[in-house]
Amino acid sequence: MSANGRGGGLLKMRELAEASGVSTGTIKHYLREGLLPEPVKTSRNMAYYPPEFVERIKLIKQLQEDRFMPLKAIRSLLEEDPERARRLVELEDRILERALAGERPRVSAAEVRRRYDMPQEVLDRLAELGVLTPDSRGYSPSDVKIVEAISRFRAGGYDERIGFTVYDTLRYKRALEQLVKEEVQVLMGRLAEEMPPERAVEMIESGIEPLRDLIAALHTKTLVAELRRAREARAG
Repeated sequence: MSANGRGGGLLKMRELAEASGVSTGTIKHYLREGLLPEPVKTSRNMAYYPPEFVERIKLIKQLQEDRFMPLKAIRSLLEEDPERARRLVELEDRILERALAGERPRVSAAEVRRRYDMPQEVLDRLAELGVLTPDSRGYSPSDVKIVEAISRFRAGGYDERIGFTVYDTLRYKRALEQLVKEEVQVLMGRLAEEMPPERAVEMIESGIEPLRDLIAALHTKTLVAELRRAREARAG
């Protein structure tokens, strides 16, 4: 039977596997899990698959392997809006690509120690805590900024003699992890709906500096409010 005879390009299972780069066993598993619509059956043992299954299967595989999403979550996402899921993946890829490009330059451990007079044991402990993420080539630009900030803290008297250690950085790391998680969910949900990925990435990059200023200002106001509350509590 020709492709036209099958209804305008419908694919056999073997053809679908070749086009999507996914094994027939995996495709059958996706069918059982409800990740793909029912195929076009011409007999009890013969089924054909629309060509749009190819991109859907690639997307499922990408979400599963690159995003570590369970199949149940992927099914819910695809049932909600397959096209939106595809836009989200593309937007995430573009943002991550830009972010990683900015993190590629590396500074050696020796240079970081020399530049900021930072003991190696402090650097090692920060890496153990996940605050720094050095590799064999050294420290990323973000790592270097963190080391510089900690060095300035230590120069101002925030050191072990009065009880400040690298573990104090975990308060900020943990608070930011939840904040960033919510931020990513909001950004992905809104920007994927409204604009092309490239424009969304540009918008996010333009917001980095204002966001830093906003967080710094909010931190100051919140600190002042907490100190006032503590004073009032003691006076009461």
